[in-house]
Amino acid sequence: MKYALAVQYLSGLNDYEKSPQLLTVPVNYDLRRMQELLHELGNPQKGRKTVHIAGTKGKGSTACMINGVLVAAGYNTGLFTSPHLFSWQERIALNGRKITQKDFAGLVEAVMPCVDDLNQVARYGLLTTFEVLTAMALAYFNLKKADIQVLEVGLGGRLDSTNVVHGDICVITSISLDHTALLGNTIKKIAGEKAGIIKRGSIVISAPQPAEAAAVIREKCRALSAPLIEVGSALSWRRTCGDHFNQTFTLRSQQRKYDLSIPLLGDHQLENAACAVAAIEALQSTGLKIEYRDIVKGLDRISWPLRLQVLGRGPLLVIDGAHNVYSIKTLVSAIKKYFKYRRAIIIFGSSRDKDINGMACELQGLSGEFILTSSHHSRAAAPESLKRIFKQAGIKADTAETVQTALGRALARAGREDIIIATGSLFLAAEIKTASDKSVDFG
Repeated sequence: MKYALAVQYLSGLNDYEKSPQLLTVPVNYDLRRMQELLHELGNPQKGRKTVHIAGTKGKGSTACMINGVLVAAGYNTGLFTSPHLFSWQERIALNGRKITQKDFAGLVEAVMPCVDDLNQVARYGLLTTFEVLTAMALAYFNLKKADIQVLEVGLGGRLDSTNVVHGDICVITSISLDHTALLGNTIKKIAGEKAGIIKRGSIVISAPQPAEAAAVIREKCRALSAPLIEVGSALSWRRTCGDHFNQTFTLRSQQRKYDLSIPLLGDHQLENAACAVAAIEALQSTGLKIEYRDIVKGLDRISWPLRLQVLGRGPLLVIDGAHNVYSIKTLVSAIKKYFKYRRAIIIFGSSRDKDINGMACELQGLSGEFILTSSHHSRAAAPESLKRIFKQAGIKADTAETVQTALGRALARAGREDIIIATGSLFLAAEIKTASDKSVDFG
């Protein structure tokens, strides 16, 4: 099978990432369907250590950091993340290298007969694109005899297709309101869904959480006799220096003091790094041999694009995939703290199912000019729809039909001392990155 045909096949399945209406269909969240598929494939999820990561924000960055350290330590490590930004291959990686097109197509060809047979009966509903991708990742890690697999939850936790594994280490990153139609409209309800990945005997790492979320996680751990490490109290960290491309910091755990560096910006990434180090120390307690130098090297070399990433200077061009109110608030705080500029021009685009009004209100803190646009993603809100919502929030904004047009307009308006910020969606950030490759001066 050719790679293009493999992608076409996956795209033809139920894909809630492309269709907002599928997000709230209960039948799309039935783990029995996933369990059936894995049974037909020989249960490839078993037989290796697993780090399972849920949360509203930061779970992808944290997964990437943990993976980086494990690879530096010499472990044969599988990483499964979502969504992809430029290629489907990004979702499945082994030892820091994304799967080849040949292997990706081979996996689709291998699982397709089982998928088609199960969808023919559809006892528990039709298999989704994400479920098949999850099964492919687990089968790939099994085929390549991975020592350990690092799995990022796609959505929620309790009913997410990745929750067929028993996480030796379960990490729950920062929890805030998102996907409320499916996960619940309170922090407590959302925390209950995220905490659904915790299994009896798992070691649980929790980022600093709102009080309601922390209480839910503690109770879940108590009920399942799962040791809990709360990063906010068990570890402390302090930024020492940095520039637009890197930051160094000291971190103290109950085990030791670390002097570390990451090529990611923002205080939230220091929190994510603390969660990653706590997870690594937990893995050490299970018998994995990971040295101090592995942690230093692994964090220093990670690559996780489109997260508070500087693409150009004079003017500054910063992209960030923030896509909910909490993450936009974090972005605004980071921009004010880490960047000096005369005037801000904000390019914004978002998926239709997000709290756009809430994000608009947070972005007011930048006191900038706004250009509203739409990525090519099927869930993207139309620019005129965004304009109406921004107007209701008291914000005057221009519109541009395409991301490339928006970037061109922003670059034409900006002076060398200004900053252009593109945010609201990972998909928008990815398109800005592509468009900027030929447009931005790094001088």
